[in-house]
Amino acid sequence: MIVITAAIFGALLGALRARQHGGSRLDMAQWAAGFAILFAVIGMIASIAIARMA
Repeated sequence: MIVITAAIFGALLGALRARQHGGSRLDMAQWAAGFAILFAVIGMIASIAIARMA
């Protein structure tokens, strides 16, 4: 659940960031994908850390 939420948030953040820099739709898609992957990995690490603490 954390991973999916983080990936969606990362995709939105990446698309907004590309739009701020004046990027085209393909730029926004690439930034969204990159940020989604980054945030999903961070979410996975957080999820594993939470599971190990419990």
